Amino acid sequence: MAKCKTNCVEKPLSNVFGKFGRIVGKYPWVFFLFPLVTSAGLGVGFYFLEDRESNSIEEQFTPKNGPAKMERKFVKELFPQGEEFSSLRLYTDGTSASFIAVSSTNILTQEAFQEIGLVNLDSKVKQLQTDGANLTFFDLCAKKKNGECVSNPILEIINSSVHNGKPISYPFHNINLLENLSREFIGTAIGGVSQYPNNIIETALAIRLFYYLEDDKRNETDPWLKKFISTFPEYTNTKMISVWYFTSISREEEFDTNSKSVIPLFSATYFLAITISIVSCLRLDCVRNKVWVATFGVLSAGLAVLSSFGLVLLCEMPFVMTVATAPFLILGIPKATRRPLIFKPFYTTL
Repeated sequence: MAKCKTNCVEKPLSNVFGKFGRIVGKYPWVFFLFPLVTSAGLGVGFYFLEDRESNSIEEQFTPKNGPAKMERKFVKELFPQGEEFSSLRLYTDGTSASFIAVSSTNILTQEAFQEIGLVNLDSKVKQLQTDGANLTFFDLCAKKKNGECVSNPILEIINSSVHNGKPISYPFHNINLLENLSREFIGTAIGGVSQYPNNIIETALAIRLFYYLEDDKRNETDPWLKKFISTFPEYTNTKMISVWYFTSISREEEFDTNSKSVIPLFSATYFLAITISIVSCLRLDCVRNKVWVATFGVLSAGLAVLSSFGLVLLCEMPFVMTVATAPFLILGIPKATRRPLIFKPFYTTL
């Protein structure tokens, strides 16, 4: 056993690292400055961070070729959107904003209708303008064949019922549009319905209005939806009516907000991990003192994260916000400090 050599791997590696160490010792500034310059160059990729951010829940948490997406593609091929927009033919959530007005008694009364001011509220929503481009709902709305925006016929129906006493049939209601009789489905616009035996609405607790936008203009519709989210709470709850709003990007916005809200906690975690990694290597003995090893280990991990993320962004890869708070990045911090901690008893014995 004494003649059995077990260093067939260790010895060549030791020789290679020995030669590499001599090169580093001979040209220290090259190996000190080159990583800094490289990391700084690759870190330029963070300039494109805002453009590369991707917070789509569907893209992040669903498989690329999952059965649901294949079935949606099948539905899209059989029931495509025609020249005129139809909410019944939507094969996704679409691009839209909506709000629900809820009353504790009956929302179809003149008192409730005046308190919430549905007509005025509808007008204010349509007049919202995006910052910079000043685009309104009429510039971005989903349109009919005649070029008009898809409207909410439920407003005219309720207005006629409240002021003229015209009964509302449910779930289908006949309305006159330019002397043409049209049969509208209002089951998605009125909720909490109590009916008479002849399908006439007796009371209703909720009204829902939809504002559909064009799907192929996300760069323009997203700012309008964000404006809707930031502006709409100013016109919500009253004494009798509670109003709730929702948009097609509400989930993404909430997901993004939740991800950013934990950044201070992760920052504190990183600070504690870095501090412990450095302090744990502090020794009174100058030979065993590894403070500089730990410090440069932390610096190396930071440069590695900066370089790798910057390179990925320069390659035009989407950046998911959850990656910024990924806890596994901490694992790279104490890597350089583990060896002195693990072999502490061995050093003490020597």
